Amino acid sequence: MARPSQNIDQTLLASGRELYPQHGFAGLSVRQICEHAGANVGMFHYHFQSKNNYVSVLLQGLYDEVFEQLAVQAAQQGSALERLRAALCLLGRLIRQHGNWISRVWADAGLGEEVARLFLQHNAPRHVGLLMALLEEATEAGELPPAAPMQRFGFLMGSVLTPMILLPAAMQFQLLPAQLAASVDADVFSDAAIADRVNRALAALALPATPLAASHRPTP
Repeated sequence: MARPSQNIDQTLLASGRELYPQHGFAGLSVRQICEHAGANVGMFHYHFQSKNNYVSVLLQGLYDEVFEQLAVQAAQQGSALERLRAALCLLGRLIRQHGNWISRVWADAGLGEEVARLFLQHNAPRHVGLLMALLEEATEAGELPPAAPMQRFGFLMGSVLTPMILLPAAMQFQLLPAQLAASVDADVFSDAAIADRVNRALAALALPATPLAASHRPTP
């Protein structure tokens, strides 16, 4: 028996790239995917066996494309701090480009969807590890002062990426004054705005740490 076309699986995945961010795991049906792709349900099950496996393959393909770009950037010539700066700027641009499905994965994981939870569990350590390694390399080279690893990583992510994750939701629910909403693209999502936040965050990390005042230290 002739093997079905190798292109059908890619067509089905292309439909998932468009439909998953809109509907999430629970709202996405096999029939809906097949109708969008112009394929029959039999071909879906031939290539993917189940909806769970389909979404897993879909998300992994999306993530691998993003991570490959980040890994290539991190491996470029230059000092550790320069490569960290470039990687953070690229990460901001990737979040801007792919934020629709990334936000949906986190939402699905929060709703208890196992496919999303397993995807995050498997992949989050990859980009976290890459950035943490660059931070450590910059520290060893004397480009950044020593600091608690998760403290500075959390600071960087909060400074560079959090506005890009929270503000779309704030705009969707009309939580921002109109004047501020009108400036979000230029002030938060533009290449210049991303680079500015990265530069400010790295400049802050380069400052000597301020010892915690005795009166504010946690009681052992």
